Amino acid sequence: MYRGRLERDLKLWATQGLIDAQTAGRLLKEYDSRESSFSLGRVLMIIAALLVSAALLLLIAANWDVIPRLVRLVGIVAIIWGAYLAGGVLILRGAERLAAAFLVLGTLAFGGAIALVGQMYHLSGDTFQAMLVWFAGAVVAAALFRSGAVTAIAGFLAFVVAGADWTQSYNADETVLLWLIPLMAVIIILLVRYTGADRVRHLAYLLLVAWLGYIYGENESPVTAIAIAGLGAVAYLAAAVPQSPLHRIARSAGAAPAFYSYLVLLLGLLVLHAEFDGVAYRLFLGIITLVAAIAGIALSGKENGAVRYLGYAAFAAETLYLASETIGSIIGTSGFFLVSGVVVALIAWAVIALERRFTAAQTKVEA
Repeated sequence: MYRGRLERDLKLWATQGLIDAQTAGRLLKEYDSRESSFSLGRVLMIIAALLVSAALLLLIAANWDVIPRLVRLVGIVAIIWGAYLAGGVLILRGAERLAAAFLVLGTLAFGGAIALVGQMYHLSGDTFQAMLVWFAGAVVAAALFRSGAVTAIAGFLAFVVAGADWTQSYNADETVLLWLIPLMAVIIILLVRYTGADRVRHLAYLLLVAWLGYIYGENESPVTAIAIAGLGAVAYLAAAVPQSPLHRIARSAGAAPAFYSYLVLLLGLLVLHAEFDGVAYRLFLGIITLVAAIAGIALSGKENGAVRYLGYAAFAAETLYLASETIGSIIGTSGFFLVSGVVVALIAWAVIALERRFTAAQTKVEA
């Protein structure tokens, strides 16, 4: 998406004479050379590694009973170490894409080895413990090889750990996820910073959002929902307000910190709508939600498109909801649709006005 927009902008600037065509080509080539940029070859190589990993594990599992135990163990270890050694050699030779495929193969083989060896030697344990060991192994591999692909595998494994049958674990109590999920999210963020796998940071933020959902599921009450909404508000202001001491750190991570904290704020307000009954309470929450939507548009509308569109959606949805709860219950269905049409038109007018204001402000700053 960004690559296509960048290419269009470069062509436009070259047409307007702001830069020459050679410079535009060099800029686009430099972006394509970055490790974080999209590459069809890299994606196909990772898919190939996934398919080969699945084929090897299924082949071993299908012939598990006829393979001698020593051969099983040596073969599993050979696959893991062979893949990691090949990945390391390819990194030294500069073949980053092929190296990523071998590292993914080794990491997936390590997970399969945990299950197969545990079955072979009848080791005590459960799914939660096995997934946690697999996650730890992926983290170590990502750090040792500084691999963005393995960092992505670790990010997905964090969700697997959180969703495993942890309540049946021999060593874990019912509160283990209260500290384990944020710890895994912090580890993924640190790996992202170290390996440069910027897109993987979204997995860490989504994991934190899921953690808040888990907390609310364990303590369903208005107080919990208010606490989640308040946490989202504080985090969003810390990331979006320029005067905040954390603003520079948040900006270095891109638009994601402001967006996900704003998402938590709106999700908390959404849950509060279900917690309170009565027109008065819902009208009060509606006003707060509209203020939060306008605040998000005002603070991040110019530089953070994700927050801006989320604010637009929240403003429109809340306006229609308030209309259905108040006016709609009085004037009936046909009248409600008429009022809704007028409301949507007003929302569209307000959005157009805000967009023009942002464009004018940006033009004034550039001038």
